[in-house]
Amino acid sequence: MAHAAAFGAAPANPYSGPPTSRQTFVIMLQNNALLAQLKQQIRSTTPRVEGVIKATEKGFGFLETDEGDSYFVPPPAMKQVLHGDRVEAVLHEEGDKKSVEPDTLIEPGLERFIARVQKREGRLAVVPDHPSIRNVLKARIKRSLDEASIGDADWVVARLVRHPLKPDDRGFFTQIDELVAKADDPAVPWRVTLARHALEQECPDAGDDWPLRDEGLTREDLTAEPFFTIDGEKTRDMDDALRIVPRAEGGWELTVAIADPTAYVEEGHAADLEARTRAFTVYLPGQNVTMLPEQLADDLCSLWEGKERPVLACTLVVDADGSLGDYRFFAATATSKAKLVYDRVSDWLEGQGEWAPEAEIGEQLKALRDLTEARAAWRAKHALVFKDRPDFVFDLDEAGNVLDIRTEHRRIANRMIEESMIAANACCAHLLAEHVGHGIFNVHRAFEDDKAEAAQAFLASQEIEVEREALTELSRYRELKRELEGRDDAWLDARLRRFQGFTSMSAKPGPHFGLGLPAYATWTSPIRKYGDMVNHRLIKRVLKGEQAPAEASLALTEQLTERRRLNRMAERDVKDWLYVRYLSPAAEAQEAFDAEIIAINRGGMRVRLTANGATAFVPAPMLHSDRDKVAIDDKEGRIQVESEERFKLGDHIRVALIEAREETRSLVARPAE
Repeated sequence: MAHAAAFGAAPANPYSGPPTSRQTFVIMLQNNALLAQLKQQIRSTTPRVEGVIKATEKGFGFLETDEGDSYFVPPPAMKQVLHGDRVEAVLHEEGDKKSVEPDTLIEPGLERFIARVQKREGRLAVVPDHPSIRNVLKARIKRSLDEASIGDADWVVARLVRHPLKPDDRGFFTQIDELVAKADDPAVPWRVTLARHALEQECPDAGDDWPLRDEGLTREDLTAEPFFTIDGEKTRDMDDALRIVPRAEGGWELTVAIADPTAYVEEGHAADLEARTRAFTVYLPGQNVTMLPEQLADDLCSLWEGKERPVLACTLVVDADGSLGDYRFFAATATSKAKLVYDRVSDWLEGQGEWAPEAEIGEQLKALRDLTEARAAWRAKHALVFKDRPDFVFDLDEAGNVLDIRTEHRRIANRMIEESMIAANACCAHLLAEHVGHGIFNVHRAFEDDKAEAAQAFLASQEIEVEREALTELSRYRELKRELEGRDDAWLDARLRRFQGFTSMSAKPGPHFGLGLPAYATWTSPIRKYGDMVNHRLIKRVLKGEQAPAEASLALTEQLTERRRLNRMAERDVKDWLYVRYLSPAAEAQEAFDAEIIAINRGGMRVRLTANGATAFVPAPMLHSDRDKVAIDDKEGRIQVESEERFKLGDHIRVALIEAREETRSLVARPAE
């Protein structure tokens, strides 16, 4: 003790034994607080970036920020993240080289996903069905599922439950929630695609007892009138029939009779609630998943030839110059006298083929052709007309194999129905806006306010000086659109689309810039669109003089918009799968096709094959053996090879398919010699 005192030791601790648990806890708290403070100091002084992880096939990846910066992620760090993860990362700089190390998960790129099962020596794992994720993730099976029923390579719905960057999680771990399809199921493309987008696999079943409801409406008897339908040869859910009469003073009187499912389905009924959830019929190659029970969609409501059906109708006047005159909505009962097919009608009107309609129907077809030409001319001058694009139809056998892909162009019969429906829907929009003030409207603003300035600057760079109003006001936009169409510049059209918005559903009337109309509300497809059923009910309230209910909720209009997006993605995904299967022999033979460049990004360019509508990717290394001699400007949509511009958006080129990858449903091509 004297030795200690000589060196000025502190006063002796009155407690000479080991610390108590309370003292240990206090010390730990002090240490943790100091450690947390130290970590916070280090964190505040360490450069950090936030962005989304992009994986590559070579094990490394990149973190791309919202500002467009890109940082290298080395392979060891990539083992802690998945493609699509939004993370915060530590920035490391060594001379001119920069890399990042992700350390905080902000939002996972995977949550619910489609995967294939991998069983190896009693161990269960899943491989996400994603073109950029090849990770094998450990898995367990949901307790309610029979593990024995799920085998190797089966398709499942899985969920990520652990992530290495989450606190207390040591690695990736998933749970299998649902068996989608067995590995050898021929319906895999359809089942997997529907499951991926959380869409229903089957048509709804709501019984077969559907009495016609008494809605307090007086139905006019149109059963003796010679109505007709024009549809595809295999169409079963026919929801529109037409009757046209030329007027003595010029122009035409057109009656559009629309199937009336709300005559059977009361609002709030189980079938109505299910239709509201589904929002649309899903149309896929070889398979439709109906919005309404098939008993209604394909039978009781469908306007079959010779069958008496309740309808909601509109008689409208089209003047000789194609402008719309008066219109009248009413409830009725009608009977189609003829089920016509698009191609046969077009052939007959063009003087081809052997088929011919009955005389009374034939006179109507000629009158409808004349109305269509007048109406299209009026819209081209006073509104806007979409450019014609062909449809590609898949012919499948019973096993789902593609026998052929046919090109169907929009011929005169297709245009006759299209113009009739556009006119009828314009009348519906006017009625709802005038008498109700709300409904389900299709609203499309060509340029949202936040993109109008950028679009204006881009047009100025192309020596097209426009006022801001030309981008946001319908009347001025119509003038601008006609001017742009007069240039017939595919590159300009493609580049301008980057600034344009999408069509959405709205409870309030609003302009539809794509059609050039002040308002547009569809009611002509109630068998396949729930928004049209909503509008039917509103029209009936107007007819009965009843007060309209509260307007549709924002939740409903957003759901309709989102379900339409999912349906379109599902249709695209199934087609991509079938394209890969169908074009595999062409890829093996490196067959050449005419194609149009539809997108350019830093990795290469995407093209659409003219013959069948398939899309293929042309990687940058396929453009030149020396990648350094390829300069890609993805913002401008142009590609230079050896300092000369070689490709740009909208160009028509020849490409040779070189690979068909079914695991990613993608086609790879190169420029043809």
